[in-house]
Amino acid sequence: MHLSEQDQILSYNGEVLVFQLSKPKHAEEADDKTMNLCVRRMVFNRDTKLFVQKSSGVFSVGASHSNIEIICCSCTTDSRTGIILPCILMKKKKHNNVKYFLLLLHSANQFEPSFYFKLDYELKEDIRLFAGPSLLWRHANKLFYISSNTCVVQSAPVQLSSVVWTGEIVGEGSVVLARRAACLPETEDPDGFSVSDRAIWGSEFFGYAIQTQKMLTGTCFMPHAYSSVVSSVYVCKSERLNKQLRISLVAITRKNQLIWFQNGVPKGVCELPYEKPCSVKTALTSSNDLLFVVSFASGNSCVVQRREGLQVASKWQKVKCVLVDDFIGSGSEQLLLVFEDGSSTDVLSTFKITDLGEVNYASGINYKHDVPAAEGLQENGLLTVRALETRLQAGWTSVRELQQHLGLQKRVILESCRALINLVEERAHILPSSKEEGLVSLWDDIENPPDSLSKETSLASQVPEHFTEELWQRVVGDSLVVGVKLTESFYLSLSDVSLSLVMDQDFASISPIIKCQSKIIKLNKAFSALAVSSSQIEPPPKKMKLELHSKNDLQKDFPKRSSGVQLDGAKTVTAVTSLSPLLAFHRVCCVVLLHARKQNHQRDSLQQSKEITVLCGKILLSLEDISNGKYSVKMLRDNNYCTGSMKDILAVLAVSVRFSFQIVSCDCTLAPVSSWLLGEMECTPFKECQDNIFCHKAGNIYGTIFNWALKNPFEGILTIFCRNLTVLFQCLHSLTRILPPSCSVKLLRSGSKGVLTEQLALALEKEMLTLKNSLSLRETKAENSLMWGNESGKKINNAPLPSLLDAEEGVQQFRKKLQNEREESVRSMNRTINGALYQKIALKMAEAQLSSDMLVWRLA
Repeated sequence: MHLSEQDQILSYNGEVLVFQLSKPKHAEEADDKTMNLCVRRMVFNRDTKLFVQKSSGVFSVGASHSNIEIICCSCTTDSRTGIILPCILMKKKKHNNVKYFLLLLHSANQFEPSFYFKLDYELKEDIRLFAGPSLLWRHANKLFYISSNTCVVQSAPVQLSSVVWTGEIVGEGSVVLARRAACLPETEDPDGFSVSDRAIWGSEFFGYAIQTQKMLTGTCFMPHAYSSVVSSVYVCKSERLNKQLRISLVAITRKNQLIWFQNGVPKGVCELPYEKPCSVKTALTSSNDLLFVVSFASGNSCVVQRREGLQVASKWQKVKCVLVDDFIGSGSEQLLLVFEDGSSTDVLSTFKITDLGEVNYASGINYKHDVPAAEGLQENGLLTVRALETRLQAGWTSVRELQQHLGLQKRVILESCRALINLVEERAHILPSSKEEGLVSLWDDIENPPDSLSKETSLASQVPEHFTEELWQRVVGDSLVVGVKLTESFYLSLSDVSLSLVMDQDFASISPIIKCQSKIIKLNKAFSALAVSSSQIEPPPKKMKLELHSKNDLQKDFPKRSSGVQLDGAKTVTAVTSLSPLLAFHRVCCVVLLHARKQNHQRDSLQQSKEITVLCGKILLSLEDISNGKYSVKMLRDNNYCTGSMKDILAVLAVSVRFSFQIVSCDCTLAPVSSWLLGEMECTPFKECQDNIFCHKAGNIYGTIFNWALKNPFEGILTIFCRNLTVLFQCLHSLTRILPPSCSVKLLRSGSKGVLTEQLALALEKEMLTLKNSLSLRETKAENSLMWGNESGKKINNAPLPSLLDAEEGVQQFRKKLQNEREESVRSMNRTINGALYQKIALKMAEAQLSSDMLVWRLA
């Protein structure tokens, strides 16, 4: 505060307390050995608009005027009663010892000594009063504190460089927020940090709970990077939600900024109008505005408002102090600014009371001609009602426009779905008239509009007649699985294949599009390399390579596959969706659509592959069929085999999540894995594909599919297809119990390393070809547009070199030729390219690089 050392001012319950040290009237008889601590209670008189004295009190101290001093004053909680009382810290110096004592002021102006203590040094740094009453200070980078409960000076086991805030935190009690030097790792070289890095990371905030002696991390309050610039903090709110500490605070920095933090995250910042801010406090006004009051070392003050953002609302100069309380008795807080006045000895001679709204009182102003309060309030109320009515009308208009917009969006989506169904079924789609939609045509209506969908229809007609082999559906748990088996020749010409389900019925209240997830499942003889993906598939292989499979223990325990069971190279695309929403309609018919890109195999072309949408068929789903188990998956044991059909296998795989693990043993073989699968897990191989085995063990693990492939007796790949992570953890827990301790189990990203490496090679080759074709096309177009040389240059080129150099004119022509060639070389280096062509090249390169990057990530 910017008062004299012997004058202190404090607000308490709407009153202003002025503390002063003075000599008693009988000072001559007392031989100047006694000093009086006087307090005056001042209240604001709304009639005279001045502060008047309500009462006063005196406390006598046995000390001379030069040896007694008021250090600070504040309002803190008395732990005995829970009542907030004013308290004053006094210093009494005698010879080399310094005695400090704390006084409590009660309502009858009676002073009560709370505690005292002696030190061999003076308190100068970070002196704070808090609940208890208690006192803390900093000396020699250590934290000391004393409480009325113990009356003993104690030191905290922490090192600190400054204290920025002291107060109460929910669940922690009294907490000190301080700054200290950061403990850098021993491996770091301190000289290796730059000046800016050392300034940011060389210090850190931390919280210390005094009662529990508990350390709190500074990130609960604000990010670490702010610890070097924040000089003062005021915690506005603290609470605990789900055992997490949530703190809202405002901080001022040495960069002349005020920053608002919520839960450790900065939410707003405001530039302050003056330099060297030293303290900040808050005020809640009658309009529920939260004000931040900032005081500066120069004696200036400002107020920052938090509405739409942080902004300076007002500022003042030559301010002694700023107090926050309800000085006029309105039930809300106001600011009391006490200004410096050298012409008067009265502390409150020049002041201002304001809340930056309706309340505005200042000393030295004549209020005789003021508008009566009742009339002013009535006029303000009328203006407020009119403004609220206008805002309400504008809000209602916005709501109506939003409802109309949402209705239009809904009609557009439904009409688009009808058009899509009619397109794939090759039916004519009739658009609704403008009158039905409530639209006004900007052009004359055309009776017979051209068929804008002719290109798409012709593209769909290019699809072979028999591109699908089978359409099927299965119910697995709460999921519906729809599968489409495509022919190999048709599938190889496609990319980005997916399925979508659209309800055939016309439901006005809901969208007919069903949310689903597509997966591509490839069945071949090496079923252990089953690929389940929801993105693009790998490029078609250039060569067919022979694969050498080592025999494993699992193949020894079961008879070899019968020659009659052969898996063709057909591809199956599946769509998985939630079954429960569909059952609400009791009986529903869905259209199955296949979406893909028709690949273009011409290497010299940069045209994008065209998107196609074809109708695969319809499925009928009823609650009665599901109750009868018509589409249920049936996995039964039959002579050491699992009799599930290929559709059942694909349905289980579609709803499962795939995890591959590499198991390596250093000192023993992996024979226990096969025994574990066949014994404890009760697995049997599928009759259709014996490389994969089905778990029949009762419980959550039932229905899990395993694939165990040995590379050698000491290394193998275990692939698990399970419903969720809980099942996976159960399987791994059971597996680790039978594995030797020296075994290592590593999760693989996706697929085997060999297959992914081959796919990466093909993707990189495709990327190189794309770049080569793009550059060659650019070269061709650039050469056609660039004019090389000129007519005179051609004549010079045709002339023999010796004849040019025989005469001076020939030398000049040769020099001109050389200059032309240089200019042409510069022009060739600065060739431009058409924007549309560049866009196509960039898109092609991005697609090729994305495919390569995905494979590299999967290999990592």
